[in-house]
Amino acid sequence: MNSLRVVITTILGFIFGIVCMLLSSSKGPMPAAIAWSIIFNRTLMGFVIGISAWKINYLVHGILLGLFVTFPMALGVLAMPEKGTYVFWMTMFAGAVYGFLIELITHQIVKEKKPEPTPTPSA
Repeated sequence: MNSLRVVITTILGFIFGIVCMLLSSSKGPMPAAIAWSIIFNRTLMGFVIGISAWKINYLVHGILLGLFVTFPMALGVLAMPEKGTYVFWMTMFAGAVYGFLIELITHQIVKEKKPEPTPTPSA
């Protein structure tokens, strides 16, 4: 595991958590518990992306983990009267976007080398 990668993805998750909280509170104040849950969720997303060992395309990796980590938070908004379904899908979309961006930025900062194939001894 690359510890620099984990630190960068976690910091990016925290930054995007603040951005997400500010964007979602643009229509007025929100309870502190909800604001902190958004920030912690996005920070957790960054951490999970950083420690994941999935060997798939890095952008797909960010999108899928963004969706997986966001899903529990998004379930809570389904209980909102009138706009619950809309807010659920917007929350899921935001999770996919933030996961994508975390991976994209991290990939540009941490140039991970592909493992060199080991030479086979000749007979």
